[in-house]
Amino acid sequence: MKAPCELIVWDILPAIRAALAAEMVKGGASQLEVARHLKMAPSAVSQYLSKKRGYRIEFEDDIKELIHKLALDLHEGRVDDLAGRICTICMEMREEDEFCELHGDEA
Repeated sequence: MKAPCELIVWDILPAIRAALAAEMVKGGASQLEVARHLKMAPSAVSQYLSKKRGYRIEFEDDIKELIHKLALDLHEGRVDDLAGRICTICMEMREEDEFCELHGDEA
C-alpha cells in the first residue's frame, strides 16, 4: 500500500501543475512565464502542455475552479505561498473523496 503523500507526488501534483500550466497559457502567459511562476524548467512546462507529464487525471469542476483561480492569481502576482495553495487543492480533493476515487483502495 502506498502512502497518500506518495500518490500525491507521483500523480496528483504533476496533474495540478499540468492544469495550472494549461490555464496560464490559455490566459495569455508564455511558457517561459509559466516556468518562472511555477519555479520549474521551461522544458517541464512543455512536457505538461504536450501531455507527456501530468495527463492521467481529469479533475472535477470544483477542483478545476480552484486551479483556474490559482492560475489567475499567479498571473496577477497575488500568490505569496504557491505550495500552500497547491496543498489546499490537494486537501480539497481528499475532503471530497475525489482522491480516493482516483486511487481506489490505495489511498
